[in-house]
Amino acid sequence: MGESAESSAYELITMGRIGVDLYPLQTGVPLPQVTSFGKFLGGSASNVAVAAARLGRRTAVITRTGDDPFGTYLHEALRDFGVDDRWVTPVAGLPTPVTFCEIFPPDDFPLYFYRQPKAPDLEIDAHELDLDAIRAARVFWVTGTGLSEEPSRTATLAALAHRAKSGTTVFDLDWRPMFWRGDSNGPAAARPFYKEALRHTTVAVGNVDEVEVATGERDPYAAARALLDAGVELAVVKQGPKGVLAMNRQGDSAEVPPLPVKVLNGLGAGDAFGGSLCHGLLAGWDLEHTMRYANAAGAIVASRLECSSAMPTPTEVEQALKAGAVL
Repeated sequence: MGESAESSAYELITMGRIGVDLYPLQTGVPLPQVTSFGKFLGGSASNVAVAAARLGRRTAVITRTGDDPFGTYLHEALRDFGVDDRWVTPVAGLPTPVTFCEIFPPDDFPLYFYRQPKAPDLEIDAHELDLDAIRAARVFWVTGTGLSEEPSRTATLAALAHRAKSGTTVFDLDWRPMFWRGDSNGPAAARPFYKEALRHTTVAVGNVDEVEVATGERDPYAAARALLDAGVELAVVKQGPKGVLAMNRQGDSAEVPPLPVKVLNGLGAGDAFGGSLCHGLLAGWDLEHTMRYANAAGAIVASRLECSSAMPTPTEVEQALKAGAVL
């Protein structure tokens, strides 16, 4: 992961999970009876980079794959989406992760992660990071999953410490209990690492379950205030059907309802929201407009089967906002 002569030009660098999503092409069918699947790029950090690239931003992702055909596919997919893959490196001996899901609209989408014996994206090493590029990026995005195992945990915290809040630094709380192997205390075991990451970030984003892991608070307003007290400048709490709450250190807040949508597959909506959040922060929009735009992008993806290739263009988001719904 060498030096980048163009590092200052990156608008967004994300760091974290990547894999292959294999989604049923039949909805409402249990996985044992599914006969055909679609293959898509997946992984939250990678999807966020794709979402921002679709909105015209110059993005890159720091992650690792297996040295296998699925790893080759992910490189090709990232490049096709306009995401720089220079910091996507192979790990010998570990397979590229695969994720299956079941699709039972409107609100049941079980996920089955195949990340054993270990996911390559948890093998990101601090000594291989391009810290100059990380510091120079206008937005840097990390995830809670990156804190779940070594050496990714140390690499994530090292990247955050080196960046030292230069520009906008986003912590996607991204709580996935199945990734914290061997930590029988669950959230209690994770919270110290979340607390350390929050010290170095300017924006925290997560749903109600995730903010509770990070702060111990489940009420959205109490959790947002706790995140601000932990050191961030902007707290974004996603509340599902109740919409999203955003609160900043200056005392401004916005609570925006979701955009009406007929949900086909809710997976990926949060990553579309994240990429659009970065887009709005880069554009300098006010809180309410940023949240409405991100909600619309998430709703569009929820209306589609896939995740990465479903990320909307600016025209599609503007059309949804104008219509007041995803049609």
